[in-house]
Amino acid sequence: MKVLISAYSCEPGKGSERGVGWNVAREVARHHEVWVLTRPDESREAIDAELAANPAPNLHFVYFTLPFWQDSLRWGQSGAMQLHYYLWQIQAYIVGRKLHREIKFDLIHHVTFVRYSSPSFLALLPVPFVWGPVGGGESAPLSFWADFSWKNKLYESLRWAWRSLGELDPFTRLTAQRSAIAYATTEDTAQRLRKLGASRIVRLSESGMSQAELEQLSQCPPPTNSPVRFINIARLLHWKGIYLGIRAFAQANLPDAEYWVLGEGPELERLQALTLDLGITDQVKFFGLLPREEVLIKLGECTALVHPSLHDSGGWVPLEAMAAGRPIICLDLGGPSELVKPAIGLKVAANSPEQAVSDLATAMAKLAEDRNLCIQMGQAGQQKVKELYSWEAKGTLFAHIYKDMCTYE
Repeated sequence: MKVLISAYSCEPGKGSERGVGWNVAREVARHHEVWVLTRPDESREAIDAELAANPAPNLHFVYFTLPFWQDSLRWGQSGAMQLHYYLWQIQAYIVGRKLHREIKFDLIHHVTFVRYSSPSFLALLPVPFVWGPVGGGESAPLSFWADFSWKNKLYESLRWAWRSLGELDPFTRLTAQRSAIAYATTEDTAQRLRKLGASRIVRLSESGMSQAELEQLSQCPPPTNSPVRFINIARLLHWKGIYLGIRAFAQANLPDAEYWVLGEGPELERLQALTLDLGITDQVKFFGLLPREEVLIKLGECTALVHPSLHDSGGWVPLEAMAAGRPIICLDLGGPSELVKPAIGLKVAANSPEQAVSDLATAMAKLAEDRNLCIQMGQAGQQKVKELYSWEAKGTLFAHIYKDMCTYE
């Protein structure tokens, strides 16, 4: 089959959006002939180097960017990036339409950005269209806003407003309505896709891991309860809920245990002050931003991952913890909730901050006291990652879905 993939963000050897774009394209190209629309400014050099080292005859890249826009956009310039992304999608339609006249694609798949509230104009072409996985429909429960600063409340309000504006865009609705399949990362996003008019919605995480990463993480020794260490790996942002984990750790009253925080961000001083107020500064260690290799080493030195995020669409860190054989404690929200089943970890309801902290503390105490349970959950997580979340498995899944769709058409 001839498949056109839209991957605004795409780069080998990366995680998050860039990793999704590259890995989906690479794995699908093992089964079909693939053309990828992407940008030269972000990743062309890295893609060319990877293909030179590991050729993929079925994988073709079509690079373009806005001719009137400086190719100096970087992650973090949010407003400029959103506008650039929208205009680039229009240009992708023009480029894709011209390519389709020459190549006659069997199917089109929008892969990145992983966002349901922005359209993909490629859905307008007369070819079966696959959208996603897309996310972004998750929100922090209102009861948790009481703990947010005014800046954080403003962030949540603007996020909600921007998402609502995207839902009003007629082209976003057309994208949903013209999708043969719309993949949603969470049930929250699935509900919003239904309102937009998508007829066939399937829940699927956008996260995945390479075979090399799975093999590396599988070498981690089984979790131990001596010493007990909980680890929280995240950007230090309010909606990552790290303050909930720290408060729960203090409430669990585990004198010989440690709580490790890996990452950097604007909430650092607030979190450090919180540990001081709770009298647990000797037990909570802030490691800052570490290279990925060191992060994985630290993960292997801990008993369990604590991931109390309030509106993650994906579940990259929980997926890594599963591959490392570590049980997970998370809130029953968003992408982590989709990944963490009872056999793999402990999910906590998110009705209020007080209730969540109390239940997180109970979960920590339970894992701290039961090494065998930690090992059982870790082994179940490893098995699930290998079966469902390797990039190879995802590439095979999409390849079969494409064939079924086009046969049905």
